[in-house]
Amino acid sequence: MLVFKFGGASVKNAEGIINLGKVVNKYTGNQLLIVVSAMGKTTNALEKLTKAYFNQADDVNEIYEEIKQYHYNILFELFDSTDPVFDEVANTFVEIDWMLEDEPHDDYDFIYDQIVSVGELVSTRIVNAYLNKINLKSQWLDVRGYIHTDNTYREGVVQWHKTKESILHHIPALLEKSIVVTQGFLGGTSENFTTTLGREGSDYTASILASCLNAESVTTWKDVPGILNADPKYFEDTIKFDELSYTDAIEMTYYGATVIHPKTIKPLQNAKIPLLVKPFNDPSAAGTVIKEDGHNNFAKPVIIIKQSQVLLSLSAKDYSFISEDHLSEIFRLFAQSHIKVNVMQTSALSFSVCFDHDEDRFKQLLQSLSEGFKAKYNSGLMLITTRHYTPASLKELTVGKTVLLEQVSRNTAQVVVR
Repeated sequence: MLVFKFGGASVKNAEGIINLGKVVNKYTGNQLLIVVSAMGKTTNALEKLTKAYFNQADDVNEIYEEIKQYHYNILFELFDSTDPVFDEVANTFVEIDWMLEDEPHDDYDFIYDQIVSVGELVSTRIVNAYLNKINLKSQWLDVRGYIHTDNTYREGVVQWHKTKESILHHIPALLEKSIVVTQGFLGGTSENFTTTLGREGSDYTASILASCLNAESVTTWKDVPGILNADPKYFEDTIKFDELSYTDAIEMTYYGATVIHPKTIKPLQNAKIPLLVKPFNDPSAAGTVIKEDGHNNFAKPVIIIKQSQVLLSLSAKDYSFISEDHLSEIFRLFAQSHIKVNVMQTSALSFSVCFDHDEDRFKQLLQSLSEGFKAKYNSGLMLITTRHYTPASLKELTVGKTVLLEQVSRNTAQVVVR
């Protein structure tokens, strides 16, 4: 049994969905479970809608109509207007209609998950209908009834025992009869509310399903030839890795490599299931395989760029040394604000930390820190992480930039720059 994951770039238009059908058709001799992300930049658009609705902005309906029209344009390219998929998509959008009719809930993260999740629900309705149209028998599955999480909205924590029990109870029988199409990124609570697993979490969904079903492999189909040593948006002379070990992949995702969600690797490593990263426009290409004994000599350093960073420096209001008690309180407040640390550094009188800029969460953090600490910060920064670096390569990366923080170990260097 194979698990395929198709990201938003691979299903951003009718041409992409037709290509998905061609890829799937090459593997019809296998049991297939297909995980699909929201189409194109739909998640970004739904995030914009969520913020507008929460703030009761004037353009809520305008944003929402643009999202719906984008999907209907794709539908009209793929299907006759009498196809039942039009009603299925309309009924799925009703989940947003119901929310917009009411006053916003005071928990922004809860609203976020109920609205943003509709992107995956709609995309999978369309993909499932298209596969059936081209005579690839397919069954749509609502993943929220199988991946069970706690009530941590936007970062749902998977309840593994309950999840595995639900998956094994129902999905193997479906796979014997047809292809199964389901959503990435989503989970469900015991109260039947929707949670999401963290931004770009569809890879993680595929990993959860594969590990519970003991799949032969997981393939994530991307708009790149495989895993590269650096993002081609920033660097021209990138190279592709043919193989990586689970450990190398975990290190890369931990530091922010966006080609794979950080939580993806561990369930696959535990089950010894290989992860293939392949280009959806060239299905026969080898791509990159991540496995237990994956080997790479790292002829070029791995470079990971994270934009929109904040560098925050904290000191105690009584001018005392930064102690273990201070650090414990700081990390408690970071966890409470759901902010993840990317790099940190301690000196006698201050603690500096770099993290992704989320405006609302950052405001909450500053407010909670204000009682015990003085805070200074810079925003709009870049974090450069390089693994297997050389002194020359590190120097080249910082040419023409102001280095605000630098941390170097044997294998990894991290610099926060402006």
